[in-house]
Parts: sequence; C-alpha cells; structure tokens
Amino acid sequence: MKEFIPVMKRAPIFGGIDEEEIESVLGCLKARICSCEKGEYALRAGDPMDEVGLVVAGSVLVVQEDFWGNRNLRAKISPGQIFGEAFACVPGMVADVSVTAGENSKIMWIGVRRILDTCPSACAHHSRMVRNLLSDLALKNIKNSEKLTHVCKRTTRTKLLSYLSSESQRQGKTEFDIPFDRQQLADYLSVERSAMSAELSRMQRDGLLEVHKNRFRLKDEAMDKV
Repeated sequence: MKEFIPVMKRAPIFGGIDEEEIESVLGCLKARICSCEKGEYALRAGDPMDEVGLVVAGSVLVVQEDFWGNRNLRAKISPGQIFGEAFACVPGMVADVSVTAGENSKIMWIGVRRILDTCPSACAHHSRMVRNLLSDLALKNIKNSEKLTHVCKRTTRTKLLSYLSSESQRQGKTEFDIPFDRQQLADYLSVERSAMSAELSRMQRDGLLEVHKNRFRLKDEAMDKV
C-alpha cells in the first residue's frame, strides 16, 4: 500500500496530513485496495454504501443508468479523488449510481465510520479528515450545480458552449483539454453522441472553436455568432 502514498499525499481527503501520519492513519482506517479492469463495476446502483472509494490508479466513471440502459455520466474520478462519500455518510443509504472503471484501475476503500468516529487514541488526523470530507462534499455539490446549469440549456450547442465556457474559465485559458472522450462528453451533457459530433463540426465551421479529440480552443471574436 505504500506505493500509493504519493497519490494519497495529493488527495484532498488527506490534505494537511504528512506522509508518516498517512501511513499511520491507513492502519487505523483499515483501508483496503481492490483492482478493477476497464469496464468492470466497482459499485452498482442499489449496493449498500458504508465505504468511501479513493482512486489511487486509473480512473472511474460515476454513471446513472435507467431501466433501458441509457447512461447519464455524473463524473469522471481521477487518481487522488474520492467517490461515494455522500451515500456512505448516511447510515443505511444505498447508492443510486453505478461506478465503472474507465481503464484498469485500483481503488482504496475506506470505512467512513472510521473517519467520522473518534478513535481510542484520539488521533489529530481524524478531525482533519472530517474537515477534508466536508470540503469535498461541498465541492461535489458545487460541481453538480454546474452540471445542472449545462444540461438545462435547450440545445446541444448551448449545452456545449456552457460547459466549454465553464472549463475555459476554470482553467484560465482559451485552449484547454477536457477530461472526457467524445462519448463521455455526450453522456455528461445528456445528448446523443452523433448529434453532438455534428454540432461540434458546425461550430468549427461557424468559427466558434477548434477541436481535436479532447482539446478545445475557444475563439473570443466569434462569440457574436452564437
């Protein structure tokens, strides 16, 4: 498990906790590592949740699937990020989303009660992890609100512009990479992939942007054409 210490050091949930303390806290938390191959479920909707998942290698996709298999991509979780915390913090709650490996991945599972409950030795890192967990929950809430802003737009073009504008502002530049491939972006914005690809082609012809795979460049001077 020590091989994943560098990832854990940059994980927000371990923010403010030094390397020696991380090694100590892992034993206290009874953390365990599981491997997931690409496409494999790490979590299925309806599963009981009492653990938080921390991605230490690879990436996972948080998705909602309806009865007919239609997917709504909620988030892509990269190394150092956690998932499932909102469900795990509510006793008896089951997940209403599924989590699949976007590539061959490794996940560290941590029992949330071991974070929230004070341990017999009253470790200082427990209070730090509780604050970190609260901050992560608040950030996820903000991101969900941002996604709602994008998907509530009426057309595929305005959904794309809303999302890309947000990413440009977040990264502080007009040329940037997004964390999604084309199918994942369509799932995230709740649009049909072929229609979205066609719209991106039209947006390039209209001079609104340039796109190559997951790299975009927005053109300020063309915004009057929206």
